[in-house]
Amino acid sequence: MRVLISGAGIAGPTLAYWLARHGMTPTIVERAPKLRTGGYVVDFWGAGFDVARRMELLPELLRAGYAIREVRIVDRNGRRVSGFPASAFTRAMGGQFTSLPRGDLAAAIFRALPDRVETMFGDAIARIDQTPDDVRVTFKHHSPRAFDIVVGADGLHSNVRELVFGPQRRFERYLGMKVAAFETDDYPLRDELTYVMYPEVGQIVSRFSMRNDRTMFLFTLADRDPVIPSDLAGQKAALRDRFGRSGWECPRIMDALEAASELYFDRVSQIEMGPASGSWANGRVTLAGDAAFCISLLGGQGSALAMAAAYILAGELHRAGARHEEAFARYQQRFGPFVSMKQRAARRFAGVFAPKSRFSLFVGTQIMRLLSIGWVAELTAGREFSDRISLPDY
Repeated sequence: MRVLISGAGIAGPTLAYWLARHGMTPTIVERAPKLRTGGYVVDFWGAGFDVARRMELLPELLRAGYAIREVRIVDRNGRRVSGFPASAFTRAMGGQFTSLPRGDLAAAIFRALPDRVETMFGDAIARIDQTPDDVRVTFKHHSPRAFDIVVGADGLHSNVRELVFGPQRRFERYLGMKVAAFETDDYPLRDELTYVMYPEVGQIVSRFSMRNDRTMFLFTLADRDPVIPSDLAGQKAALRDRFGRSGWECPRIMDALEAASELYFDRVSQIEMGPASGSWANGRVTLAGDAAFCISLLGGQGSALAMAAAYILAGELHRAGARHEEAFARYQQRFGPFVSMKQRAARRFAGVFAPKSRFSLFVGTQIMRLLSIGWVAELTAGREFSDRISLPDY
């Protein structure tokens, strides 16, 4: 079976790996000229952790990851006002938890691909025409080709979804929030293995010290307007407008931002294709990862869920043989209800990332203090973050 996968992030290469293991012929097309390395540090656990184990990636991922010791909340003067030890969450996940740069995860998966997986960087799908027997794909640069199925694994702003299912506005639920992240060298203030957060009403800026004297900053900010500035200068200006007069280290962070050549800036949104069976597929085309079911930054698990979805889709295609309709249906039946539950859970955490009022800010600080009690943290992690899904052996 010839499978074209749009997207070389997390879901796409994971899918290509398992399709190749099952004897199929995957091709990855990626708009970027090379593998993307940007993004932010992601927490990695659950079903995706199990997929990584089956891919024999865990030793590499754990070496690249960070065993965060503390989540710390500070006030405008840098004084610790709340926080909790992160070890409780690791215990609640049975030790199957790490935090690592998303780019490192993507690179590890990509390096695991067999040589026979074809990759086409610097190109994108321009047109998709389905026939009873195949899918005719027109690329922006390469010559047209035919495939048996096409999978859109190209993220929140999926090109495949736009071409085959309709405009993004039909499926996107904007959560009234934006996120930005960048890395810098030689930032003078460090707290090793500690995730430091400075919250204000409507926004939070966080700092995490990484290896090789690198520091990552993450911003979350409430904003009713979903429009994202189109260029780097505009995005920097938007962050300066929100954080330039804030306390803590914000003036110094804004200085570091000025020198940054790369900045991740996007909406915090979810993708909801609809509850009906088969809504993730249209003929010989289906979706995976954020393109199908983005749970958003608030869920903290998008990369791991993308890996689990890709594993299941590849397995169901293997089981069904040439019956792609059956494989697509079983894939959504198995994973759809689970990911809908994850989306609902993510929405419950919106106030944590952008407190709506001073009272909400106060309540959030008190909750963080409660999480410093071991059994409270373990109970919360087990109830809210455990993955209640078993991955089949295909």
